[in-house]
Amino acid sequence: MSILTHPGGIKALARKLGNAILPGSCLLCGADSQSELLCTKCNADLPGLPSHLCPLCADQTTHGERCGACLKDTPHFDRTIALFHYDFPLDRIVHVLKYGHQLAVATWCSEQLATRIATDELDLIVPLPLHPQRLIERGFNQSAEIARTLGKSLAIPVDHTNVLRTRPTPPQADLPHKDRKKNVRGAFECRADLTGRRLLLIDDVMTTGATVNECARVLKLHGAASITVAVIARALRH
Repeated sequence: MSILTHPGGIKALARKLGNAILPGSCLLCGADSQSELLCTKCNADLPGLPSHLCPLCADQTTHGERCGACLKDTPHFDRTIALFHYDFPLDRIVHVLKYGHQLAVATWCSEQLATRIATDELDLIVPLPLHPQRLIERGFNQSAEIARTLGKSLAIPVDHTNVLRTRPTPPQADLPHKDRKKNVRGAFECRADLTGRRLLLIDDVMTTGATVNECARVLKLHGAASITVAVIARALRH
């Protein structure tokens, strides 16, 4: 069963996938993929990021220097690890994870991230939390599932309880970019002393970075020494 042939109704399609994907069949095209989530061809078609990226937010820059946005307003996180450009067909994989409750996709995401993360530079993994109301609606926090598997793979503890989203906010994707920072202001709370801890903050996609930046601001207020943001995909401004 291929999801490439269904550009519309991705949420509904993702919910139906459930048991429809046979073991050993590629998530994207349905071809034989042995024990992998994607076949070799679809894996090669995933949209890579440019070679020169801002060291803080992973947006595209000319020579790998800081981007204009980070020069103007330095983020509260210290660097970003991003694997892919948020574009077709990677966006289909993210939608299947978010709305199809496919743990195999979360495992695949964590496996991809594990190859890029130096464990000796981290003390704790923190998944970006969902507000309880949104968690009930979705029934699933994709960032938490990626973090859970990643933590086991890297033998780094994962904090699922001390960082909370305390204020429900409209989805960032529904808002103009200029309104996203204001939308998430004051939306997070931390109940732990993070003094000196080096954190890995996990999310699925970074667009403007407003959400992870607000969460990072709160984590720094609670003593975090450094914060690395890790995402599967980065939406480039240009």
